[in-house]
Amino acid sequence: MRKKVTVVGAGNVGANTAQKIAAKELADVVLVDVVEGVPQGKGLDMLESAPVEGYDVRITGANGYDETAGSDIVVITAGFPRKPGMSRDDLLLANYEVVKSATEQAVKQSPNAILILVTNPLDAMCWTALKVSGFPRERVIGMAGVLDTARFRTFIAEELGVSFENVTAMVLGGHGDTMVPLVRFTNVSGIPLSELTDQATIDRMVQRTRDGGAEIVKYLKTGSAYYAPAASTVEMVESILKDKKKVLPCAVYLQGEYGFNELFVGVPVKLGSKGVEKIYEIKLDEGEKAALKKSADAVEELVSVLKKQAK
Repeated sequence: MRKKVTVVGAGNVGANTAQKIAAKELADVVLVDVVEGVPQGKGLDMLESAPVEGYDVRITGANGYDETAGSDIVVITAGFPRKPGMSRDDLLLANYEVVKSATEQAVKQSPNAILILVTNPLDAMCWTALKVSGFPRERVIGMAGVLDTARFRTFIAEELGVSFENVTAMVLGGHGDTMVPLVRFTNVSGIPLSELTDQATIDRMVQRTRDGGAEIVKYLKTGSAYYAPAASTVEMVESILKDKKKVLPCAVYLQGEYGFNELFVGVPVKLGSKGVEKIYEIKLDEGEKAALKKSADAVEELVSVLKKQAK
């Protein structure tokens, strides 16, 4: 029996995620959106590309959740996008309602699913989905670190003129301006980044990574990034469905790890068929600890607002 993935939100991120899942033949896909006709039209368009692309999976569009029943994974991308000058945090309360509703309806149909959150502000939306679903923390995961790391790797490869594949990096923390690119753990084919370029260049690449989403929003003017977020989401989906056990930086609910409690923070985890199968607690130096705490504090601030809203 084929696997089944529901993607909530048929906008740019959701539609690209659905298409990439289909193209890789990872699962049958149900694309859900509240706008009548949009998920159906996009789903049919993708399905009609199957004979050309050579994939054999079903893609269904829906405005409700009945068709999503029995999903192995539910990816939630639905929400309001960022506009120029808008921070991810400005979206907090509006997207809280969207994610709360989507989670309630999705888990009713798929009580054994793994939830992957993409909606911003990411870490706070993960907290929302965890509380609403009642799922164990292993089955509620945020996509942020994979994207932030991909951006960091891109800027390093471009700066040094090397293959993207040769760059190994890790970005921890919340998905926002306080994210923590771990320069000390970054290398090109095993060569530490600090031996390949000067500190000023490294600092510039770190800052560009933190501003990565805003840079794209500035160019697009009426939307935000979607190709790289979709690709990053699909890497997580693939690791879970194929039980690949990839070690990826993801937003997970920490219960004592790194000194944080009851907060979603981006850290390295092993992703397999059960969702989060292991949280890796790497040894950080004092500067890295301070940066991670600053990032976690920013997440906690948002969650405190949501806790009042949830009462």
